[in-house]
Amino acid sequence: MSSVFSKIVSGEIPSYKVAETDDYLAFLDVNPLAKGHTLVIPKKETDYLFDLTDEDYSGLQLFSKRVALTIRKIIPCKRIGMAVIGLEVPHAHIHLVPINGMNDLNFQNLKLRFSANEMQETAAALQKAYADLSKAVQ
Repeated sequence: MSSVFSKIVSGEIPSYKVAETDDYLAFLDVNPLAKGHTLVIPKKETDYLFDLTDEDYSGLQLFSKRVALTIRKIIPCKRIGMAVIGLEVPHAHIHLVPINGMNDLNFQNLKLRFSANEMQETAAALQKAYADLSKAVQ
C-alpha cells in the first residue's frame, strides 16, 4: 500500500513543493509547527530512514541541507531545526523547522494554520531561493 508521501510524489495528492530532484522531494508540512516547516523525503518509498542505502541516506541529508539553507534565507529564524520521528507516516522523512528557541521543535505544540494562498506564496518563495542556491553551487 502506498504511503501518503508516495501519493504526493506520484501527484495523486497535491502538495506545496519547495524543491525537487530526481530522487528527493521537499514540500511544506500542511500541519506545521512554524511557517516554512518542510518535509524532505526520498521519492523511493522506504519506511524507515535507517533502512535507506548509504547512498540514498547521504543524498537525502545533502538535499536536506540545501533545503534548510533555502528556508533560512526566506523565513526569519535563528536556526533550522531538524527532526526525524518516523512514526506518523511509513515513509522515511525529515522535518526541517524554522526555530528561535528549544521549544519550537516540540511536536506537542499546537500546529499552525495558514491559508492556501499563504502556503502557495511561501512555497513559491522557497522554490525560487532553492533554484538560485542550486545555480550558485553548480
